[in-house]
Amino acid sequence: MNDGGSKRKDARRNQQTLLDAAAKVFVTSGVDAPVRDIAAAAGVGMGTIYRHFPTRADLVIAVYRHQVEACAEAGPALLAEEGSPHAALARWVDLFVDFLVTKHGLAAALQADNAGFEALHAYFLERLVPVCGRLLDAAVRADEIGDDITAYQLMRGIGNLCIGAEGDAEYDARHLARYLVTGLRTGASSPSP
Repeated sequence: MNDGGSKRKDARRNQQTLLDAAAKVFVTSGVDAPVRDIAAAAGVGMGTIYRHFPTRADLVIAVYRHQVEACAEAGPALLAEEGSPHAALARWVDLFVDFLVTKHGLAAALQADNAGFEALHAYFLERLVPVCGRLLDAAVRADEIGDDITAYQLMRGIGNLCIGAEGDAEYDARHLARYLVTGLRTGASSPSP
């Protein structure tokens, strides 16, 4: 009986638990939160965190990638479960806004390492622009929205709506992003170029 596969599976599950816990702690306390807080949230010892992520930067990068993957995987799932492509797009945009608002601190923490930040930004675009594109294409094919916006344009617009949202309790970026997505619907008046 080969126990190596089981151990690798457990290690991956433990790493995912750590990443989920770290993401939640980063949202509430920022990326400079003490490692002991992350360990407590994950229900592990600090040594376990350092074994998986020897430096804070390793942990920050892993959390960022983990969250990008979760957002990327949500797109196809939402298309499969929602009643319409536009509804799937709207739900995905909600997730994307949450990701952008809560991960703003992650990006800021990595910006000191410009090459590392650029690599993560490229990864972000590589993974999420196609997902958003598939959602938009499905809504266009269903004649729910026009074909006059690209995934990059939509994501960039949503990103701009999210700037500074994490520090302002009176500002709701998700609410404004919903207006943006509603405005994409066929029949909504679109601005002249």
